[in-house]
Amino acid sequence: MTTKQNFDGFTEDERAAMKEHAKELKAAARRSPRTAKADAEQDVLAKIADMEPADRALAERLHALVKAAAPSLTPRLWYGMPAYAKDGKVLCFFQSAQKFKSRYATLGFSDVATLDDGPMWPTTYALTTLTPAVESRITALLTRATS
Repeated sequence: MTTKQNFDGFTEDERAAMKEHAKELKAAARRSPRTAKADAEQDVLAKIADMEPADRALAERLHALVKAAAPSLTPRLWYGMPAYAKDGKVLCFFQSAQKFKSRYATLGFSDVATLDDGPMWPTTYALTTLTPAVESRITALLTRATS
């Protein structure tokens, strides 16, 4: 006997991320313009605090790197992930390994980032450990992405 499977095109994790994004948009709309940036950063820090220890360590260090290398970016949540926006649009984001049960976390850049390099370039990077060399590369990417 075969079992019929329901398939609507999205996994359970993807649907949960979309629901989380809808909540983020509602919360952002309710915020006072005076406190919006501080409140959004507190949301990011709370999300990081809820992560598994390995992901949390990466996300905390990445948050510090972004604040140091690109202080003009605004921390915010994006589909339940820590993200950093330029002029209201997400420029980069951190996706924990636990989010989609992946074997590594990722640092991703959107098309807002000015990382263009010919007809093809990377926009997402796997992260397992933040060594000084990796931190230096991330800092260079952030500087380039925000220029």
